[in-house]
Amino acid sequence: MSPTINHDYLAVAVEAAIAASHIIMEALEKPRVANHKGKTDLVTETDLHSENIIKSIIRASYPGHDLLAEESEKELSESDFLWIIDPLDGTTNFVHGYPSFAVSIGLLFQNKPLIAVVLEMPNTKLYTAIKNEGVWCEGQPFTCSQTDSIEKSLLLTGFGYEHGELWERNMALFKDFTDKSHGVRRLGAAAVDLCHVASGKVDGYWEFDLKPWDSAAGILIAQEAGCVVSQMDGSDYSIYDNNILVANPQIHGKMILEIKKII
Repeated sequence: MSPTINHDYLAVAVEAAIAASHIIMEALEKPRVANHKGKTDLVTETDLHSENIIKSIIRASYPGHDLLAEESEKELSESDFLWIIDPLDGTTNFVHGYPSFAVSIGLLFQNKPLIAVVLEMPNTKLYTAIKNEGVWCEGQPFTCSQTDSIEKSLLLTGFGYEHGELWERNMALFKDFTDKSHGVRRLGAAAVDLCHVASGKVDGYWEFDLKPWDSAAGILIAQEAGCVVSQMDGSDYSIYDNNILVANPQIHGKMILEIKKII
């Protein structure tokens, strides 16, 4: 991809994210009606409105590209381009008026991340990245932290809606890392988690059972900021894997060793 074309893709993704954020922020001031996808997995009308406007903006510019979005059926053909959309990551936070939540839009080319946009709300921060060209927050470049030990680190994790085996394994990791680090936070929005690791607010993040739309944008932002992205055993990560570990290069390997001791 040429730099000019990549920046065109990014501009469309930013336009779509900003348009969706207007819908979300307007809805934040109104009563929020939520339905349940599962026992505690919420979806609101706002998710659906946000997704529709994102898809319409992308379709207007790139009608031949494929789409994968959280709240609707896949729209797949034979395109090399796949847009992966989370129209409202952190819906439960949004329903309660609690930060953080975000719009997440990633573009893959031949199944590799190419463009990423995460717009964090309600205290708006726009994170963007282009493969091999850099990463920005509100237009300013940034890098991950250089914290060199788990003992000095602040970490993030997340817990899925199903309280089964993976939940139990993650609880064991949560207890261990809470004991050994400065603390472990749980924000409830994976896209925001990834951006916070990328921008050095925290030093590492792990989670089980994410969906493709949870990480498609955030992993590119993290990589372009200098983070190491893998599965928890250190193997390569794809958006279709069921576990992720993202950390600065100083502690990534140390976290893998710790995880192997616990689970």
